[in-house]
Formats: sequence, C-alpha cells, structure tokens
Amino acid sequence: MTDPVPQASGPSGTDLPMAHPVELKAEQDLTHAMVGFAQDLDAFQTEITRKLSQTEERLTMLDRKTALSPARPVLARTETGPSLHLKAFDTYLRRGDDAPMRGLELEAKGLNTQVAADGGYLVDPETAQAIRSVLHATASIRAIASVVTVESTSFDVLVDHSDVSTGWASETGAVAESDTPKIDRIPIRLHELSAMPKASQRLLDDSAFDIEGWLAGRIAAKFARAEAAAFIHGDGQDKPKGFLTHDTVEDGDWEWGHLGYIVTGADGDFASNNASDAIVDLVYALGATYRANAAFVMNSKTAGAVRKMKDADGRFLWSDGLAAAEPARLMGYPVLVAEDMPDIASDSFAIAFGDFAAGYTIAERPDMRVLRDPFSAKPHVLFYATKRVGGDVSDFKAIKLLKFGEL
Repeated sequence: MTDPVPQASGPSGTDLPMAHPVELKAEQDLTHAMVGFAQDLDAFQTEITRKLSQTEERLTMLDRKTALSPARPVLARTETGPSLHLKAFDTYLRRGDDAPMRGLELEAKGLNTQVAADGGYLVDPETAQAIRSVLHATASIRAIASVVTVESTSFDVLVDHSDVSTGWASETGAVAESDTPKIDRIPIRLHELSAMPKASQRLLDDSAFDIEGWLAGRIAAKFARAEAAAFIHGDGQDKPKGFLTHDTVEDGDWEWGHLGYIVTGADGDFASNNASDAIVDLVYALGATYRANAAFVMNSKTAGAVRKMKDADGRFLWSDGLAAAEPARLMGYPVLVAEDMPDIASDSFAIAFGDFAAGYTIAERPDMRVLRDPFSAKPHVLFYATKRVGGDVSDFKAIKLLKFGEL
C-alpha cells in the first residue's frame, strides 16, 4: 500500500494538504528574483540621482563663469568661405603669415589656385572684383572694347574676310560653285602688367587701416593708367598693341591690315570754311554695319575744340548726357574722353571713330597675384601685384581715324 499524503491543519482545524517540494523550490526562486530586481532598481535610481546632481553642479558653475565674463566671445560661430579667406589674406598682407592661406579653397573661378612657388598669393575675390570694377569704370578703351577672359597665354581671333558668293538660279540652269571664304587668324598674346605700391609697417600694424581697400585702389589706379596708354600707343613688345600703332592709309585706298583715315584738309587743324564737314565725313566713312555701335575717342583738349562746332543751321554737334552716367554725344554717338589720345597737331590722329567692341579685343587672365616684400624698402613693405593682359585690333574695318593734315 502507498503511504498517505501528509495533511496540515488549517486555521479552523481542518486539515490541508502539504506543499510539494518542487513547488517550494519555485516559490523560493521567485522570491530571490524579486529581491534581486528590487536591489538593482534601487542601485539604478541611486546612480541616476548622482549623475543628475553632477550635471546640475556643472551647469551652475558654467552659469557663474558666464555671468562673471560678459565680454567673453561666443563658443561657436558660422564662418563662410569668403570671410575666412579675407581674414587669411589680411593676415598675409599685414604680417606675411601665409599659414592661414594654405588650407583655403576659393569658390570664384580663376581665383582658386595659390601661387606659392614665388612667395605670392592670389588676391581675394572681393579685392579682385573691386580692381576690375575700377578698370571698367575708368576712361579707357577697355570701357568700349571687347574684353574676354582666357586661361591660356594667348587668344586667337578668327576673321572671315569674304562672304560666300550667291546667285539666282533657274529651274533647269546649272548652279555655280560658291567661293570659299578666307579665314584669317589674329593672335593676341598676353603680357604681364605689374604695380608695386608700398606701405609702412606701422600703418600695416594699425588694425583700423583698411589695407585691402587701399591696396585695391592703388593697384587699380596703376593698372588703369598703364592699360589705357598701351591700348592706344602700345607697340606690342611686352605690352598690348595699341590701335594707333598700326599702319594707316587713306580710306579710299584701304586694305586689310591698315586703318583707314579721313583728312581734315588743314595742317594741324580743322578746315576753316566748315570744320564740321570732317566729322561728318569721318562718321560716314565707317560702314553702316559698324555705325550702330560706334563711338568717338579723343582727349580733353580735342573735345574742347569739337564741342564748339556747329552745323550749317547753327546747331551744336556736341550734346551733353542727360543722365549722370550717360556719356556726351557727338552727332548722336557717344564720346569716350581718353587722355592718352594725341592732341590736335600736324598730321596727328587725334580723333578715332568706330565700333571698338568689334574692332579691338582685350584678352586677360582672371587671376591677379600679390607678392609681399618686407625687405627691399625698409621700413616700408612693398606689394608687387601682377596680372596678364593683351590687346590688339581684331577688325580693321571697324575703326576709322581723323587725320589733321592736308593729305
């Protein structure tokens, strides 16, 4: 026989069955697990409380330091590329420290290559743009000529000297072969233009001194004067070739490679009987295709003589511009007063008329370099700035000259 299951007495004296050993083991394991979980939860809460307390103490200390240092610079600032480069270029100009320049890349085309081989660096985009703006605003042929930007050492202008022949064709007649156009190539070589302004080291050490604006103004003034003279009188040797250095021929005998001219009929002066006739003849010596965009070029002395001229009805040929930026006009065409043009003298070409956008081309590289030299002119610092530019006549039909002579 099997042994009876032990019985336990209940509260009311009733007998209850005894728990099985397996059930007792499970109950003990559950009790231990609950106790362990409660202990881990208490430890986690304690750790969180401790870390929050430390964080609060650090924030309190930071607030106290900030309150004691109101002029303290901000912890972070968003810097754009150009502003960083302006600061680096300013540091290079003032102290010759090129380290901040080495890790910068510029966004502007043609201004993203450092020239470290000879100790010079490209000027920042804002300074370069300011220089170019001044050059375009000055009284130079650049203001009316064609200006192209190139990345090579020369620029080729291709000119078509002849038109394709045409003819009327019948339904059954033979069609004649057209003549082949002749293409001519005019190479415009780039030459180095330089300027070398200087400033004292004491002036450079003055943080209130706008060194970039000063440098841009000095370079632009030097470049403008040198360019203006070269585009008119340059001989093509290490400088652009000016349009007045080309061979000239009377307009009736004009041929390619020469500039045609009209004579005034008086040696070193306008004709005494009717001075305005020479201006009219000059205008209509230019082809109708070019007259639409043509302009006069002369210096101040010549302009002073021309603006006194009247036509047969007593009306002035010269009219001042109505707006502030509008140029004066002669016979309805704008006048560029370029001081490098020759004065009225015997056999001089004191007045030019033509479409200079078609007739004269200026080629230049977009990069300008600055070399800082603190040794050659102590206690001054020299800034050797260079750029490459060239120019030449690109269409000999587009420019006509007025010769102050009898023949």
